[in-house]
Amino acid sequence: MSSTTNSHPSPDLDRTPPKEPELPETAPELPETAPETAPEADSTPTEAASDADTAADENAPVGADAAADADQDASADVTTDADASLGAEETAEAPPAVRGWRAKHPGAARSVTCTVTSLAAVLVLFALLMPNEPDRFRPAVFLRLPVEAIFGAAVLMVLPKTLRLITAVLAGLSLGAMTVLNLLDLGFNEFLGRGFNVVLDWVLFDDARTYLEDSMGKAGAVGVVIAVIALVIAVFALMALSVVRLANLLARHSGRATRATLVAGTVWVACSALGVQFAGVQFAARSTAGAVQNRVDRVQATLKDEAEFAKIAKKDAFAKTPPDQLVPDLRGKDVIFAFIESYGRSAIEDPVTAPGVDATLDDKTAALTKAGYAARSGWLTSATYGGSSWLGHSTFLSGLWISNQARYRTVTAGEHLTLTGAFQRTGDWRTVGIMPGVQKNWPEGKFYGLDNVYDSRELGYKGPKFSWSTMPDQYALSAYQRLEHGKKRDKPLMSEIILTSSHQPWAPIPKTIPWDEVGDGSVYEDIQKDGKKASDVFYDSTKVKEEYGRSIEYSVTSLIDYVVKYGDKNTVLVFLGDHQPLARVSGDDADRDVPISIVAHDKSVLDRIDGWNWTEGLKPDDTAPVWRMDSFRDRFLTAYGSTPHP
Repeated sequence: MSSTTNSHPSPDLDRTPPKEPELPETAPELPETAPETAPEADSTPTEAASDADTAADENAPVGADAAADADQDASADVTTDADASLGAEETAEAPPAVRGWRAKHPGAARSVTCTVTSLAAVLVLFALLMPNEPDRFRPAVFLRLPVEAIFGAAVLMVLPKTLRLITAVLAGLSLGAMTVLNLLDLGFNEFLGRGFNVVLDWVLFDDARTYLEDSMGKAGAVGVVIAVIALVIAVFALMALSVVRLANLLARHSGRATRATLVAGTVWVACSALGVQFAGVQFAARSTAGAVQNRVDRVQATLKDEAEFAKIAKKDAFAKTPPDQLVPDLRGKDVIFAFIESYGRSAIEDPVTAPGVDATLDDKTAALTKAGYAARSGWLTSATYGGSSWLGHSTFLSGLWISNQARYRTVTAGEHLTLTGAFQRTGDWRTVGIMPGVQKNWPEGKFYGLDNVYDSRELGYKGPKFSWSTMPDQYALSAYQRLEHGKKRDKPLMSEIILTSSHQPWAPIPKTIPWDEVGDGSVYEDIQKDGKKASDVFYDSTKVKEEYGRSIEYSVTSLIDYVVKYGDKNTVLVFLGDHQPLARVSGDDADRDVPISIVAHDKSVLDRIDGWNWTEGLKPDDTAPVWRMDSFRDRFLTAYGSTPHP
C-alpha cells in the first residue's frame, strides 16, 4: 500500500528537516470565550491530501505502486495498516453522521469494515464455487481456488475508476444470475432429477404456483412467492455490492493486490497442471466458467432437438392404418388405461415402502384371481422423473419420447396417433377421460382422441381437497361408474383415468370406505381433518417414505377393488405409474422405471402377450423385461392385431 494513503505520512529520515515557518509579528486576537464544540468539518486537510494522493495512486502505473510500497515498508513510523487505511478512506467518503461515529469509535469502525469486506469476499467465492447438484454440496467444494476470481481481480485492477465501477456492477449481476440459476438447478434436480432448462422450464413456474395454492392455500402461496422474489432481488443486489466493494479495495491497494493476483494465478496454473486435489476435489476450480459453458451447450442442444423432433413426430408406423385394422382383437372389450401418480419402482423395492406395497399387490392379486381375473406385470422406463406427469402420459400414449415441454407442445399440436386415439379412430368405442387433476380447460383431450373429458369441475365432488389432489381416487372411480361405466351403452368404453391421491406431498391420505358410502364426497370431511399435515411429513426423510408407500397402497386398492366390484368378463385394465417419486423418496441414484400391469377376465387377452415374458400377478419380478415407455404403444397395437401402415 502506498504511504500516501496514510492519514499521517511518516517523515523521511534521510532528509534535512525543513526550517520552521516564521510566525507573524502579531497574532490575531482570539475570542475571549470559544464555543464548547466546533462544527465538524467535512474533511480535515490531512484527509483531503490523502484523498488526492489516493486518486493519484489509482491512476499510477503498477511499477510506481510497487516503489511506493517499498518506501512505505522502509518507513519507521507507519501507524496504520491496510484495514485502518481502508477505514480512513471510507470515513472520508461517508456522510457526516457516519464520519462522526467512526471518529468516536475507530476500533469498532475498523471491525465493521473488515467484517463487511470479509462477508463480501465470502459471498463472491460462494457464488463462484457453488455446485448445482445436491449431492455435491460438501465443505471441500468451497475450499478451492476459482480461476474466475483471479481473472476478475486482474481485470478490475487495470480499469479506470468509472469503467471499473460499471464492470464490477455487471460482474456482480452476472454472478447473481448464476447463483439464481444454480438454485433452480438444485430444486429441479431434487424434484425432477434434472437441471433447469433456461429455454423450456419457465412455464413450470405457473404450475409450481398452482401446486403451492393447492397445497398451502392462496395466502400461503402468495407469501412464498413474495419471499422468493425478495430472495432473488437480495441475491442480485448483494452480489453487485460485494463485487463493487472488492473492486474498490483492489484499486486502493493495487500494489499488494497485483502481487497477490500473480501468486494466486501461478498457484492455480501449477495445481491445475498437476491435478492437485483436496478431499477428492480439484483444488484449481473453474466452476462458473464450466457452468456457463454447460448452459450455452444446453440451449443449443434444446434448439437443435426441437427441430429434429418435429421431423420425428411426423413419422408414424400406424398413421395410415385403416380403422378396421386397429386393435381388432379387443373388439367388444371395455378397456381402461389408468395412471397412478408417482407409482415407481421404488414403491416395490425400497426397504421402507416395499413391505406395505408388496403386501397390497399380493393381496389384490389374490382378490383378482378369486373374481376370475388374471394379471401380467413388467417394467417401463419413464421419460420423466419426480414430476411433470404429462410427459409420462404423452410418452406412453404417443409412442414418442416426450422428455421436455418443447416436445410435448410439438406432439400435442400435431396429429400423431395415440393409443387412446386408435380406439376412437375405429369408431367402435366411446372414448372418455377422467381427469381429477385437471382444473381448467384441457385442449389436449382432442389430441388424445377422447370424445368427452371429465375434469375436476365436472365430477360432482363436494368434499375437501387432500393437499394437491382435488379428490380421493375412490371418489373419481365412483364418479366414473356413475357418469359412464354404469350406464347402458351401445358401444364398449375406452377410458383414460388419472388417479392423483398418490401425488406429493402425500399427506393427508384418504381412506378406503364402502362404495355405497362415497356419495358426493362429503363423507371425506372428517377423514381429511384426521389425516396428517403435509408439513409434518414432507420434510422428514422416513415419514415421507412411509406416507408415500401408504398413498400407493390406497391408489392400487381403490383401482383393483373397483375392477372386482364393477368389472365383468369384457373388462381389460392397463395401469402403470407415470414416473418415480422425487429423490427424497426414491433416492439420488434411482432409475426411472415404473411398474405396469395388464388385468383381464378373458384369458385370450393375456395369451396375446405371452411372448412379452411378463410376471404373473400385479408385482413384476426383478427379472421382468424393462422397456422404454415410448415402445409400448407399438407393442400393444401389434399384440392386439393392428396392422402397420406408415
